[in-house]
Amino acid sequence: MFRRSDYHYELPAELIAQHPAERRDGARLLVVRESSVEDRRFVELPALLPEGAVVVVNDTRVVPARVRTRKAATGGAVELFFVEPAAGVEGGWTCLARPLKGLRDGMELVTERGGERVVVVRPSTRRDSDNVTVRVDGDVNAFLERVGELPLPHYIERGGGPGVEDGERYQTLFARDPGAVAAPTAGLHFTPAVLDAIAARGATLATVTLHVGLGTFSPVRDDDLAAHVMHHERYDVPEATAALVASGRPVVAVGTTVVRTLESAAVAPRRVAVGPGTTELFIRPGVGFEFRVVDHLVTNFHLPESTLLMLVSAFAGIDRVRDAYAHAVAGAYRFFSYGDAMLLTGSRR
Repeated sequence: MFRRSDYHYELPAELIAQHPAERRDGARLLVVRESSVEDRRFVELPALLPEGAVVVVNDTRVVPARVRTRKAATGGAVELFFVEPAAGVEGGWTCLARPLKGLRDGMELVTERGGERVVVVRPSTRRDSDNVTVRVDGDVNAFLERVGELPLPHYIERGGGPGVEDGERYQTLFARDPGAVAAPTAGLHFTPAVLDAIAARGATLATVTLHVGLGTFSPVRDDDLAAHVMHHERYDVPEATAALVASGRPVVAVGTTVVRTLESAAVAPRRVAVGPGTTELFIRPGVGFEFRVVDHLVTNFHLPESTLLMLVSAFAGIDRVRDAYAHAVAGAYRFFSYGDAMLLTGSRR
């Protein structure tokens, strides 16, 4: 399983969820056990968790990162996708730009919404050939709230752009810290009632922050997985979460972003470093990766040949995950960001 093509599967287009379920907790839940799978509902999740578990969620908030602009001099359209603060450029932000050609230092762009100014301060480099660095007036998050658009994934079709439904349902109940360019989608299913049931089970909710970044939009281009380089993402682990992990209680990660955060911050089995960090961790089968923190995983269904599918395969076992996905396709589960969920136990637990 060292090739990208090993993680391909056929998915009928009609199984790609274009809208969320009517209720947040109305999704289906595929429970993947060691030798079987079971069709359940997400509202049943609390009863399926280990008693006394530590349930860790990602509290990042999706920012309206897509900004439509025009060149001030010529009127040519340029779409910017704000990704993260630019290293070494005070007040600068790294953006994907389309089209990139013709953007130069000092070029002024004007937003289509609100007519606000954006200045190009560093064009692309050879290493990041589709990136540009820009600067805006004032706070970037406030700027994006005024002129930006929610960055829905490309497979969710919205002819007129994101709607009111998306503005509410593409944020999790836990969204607090702005910085993500995509939602940690496993968290989209949680409701206050589900959280109450989890607490009644004796489980404790904990948070980490991982700002989903450019890697979400970077497909694996080389069939040799050893050639793929993950883009870094920023994370933070609170002291309270580190203490709960160290308690020895079962750890349930809500989403692959939580897995990457906890396993990146791990300094020993059941021990994670407190505070901020960055991760380029590429978890996949066949490289001997050892999960030191996470016991159980709640996650959505991921794109074929994606690094997220590879992570899940490393966690639960390649054959188990392949069989589970085949079962989900045959059972017409809904896939990807607005789709259904899975509950898996680590293959070594």
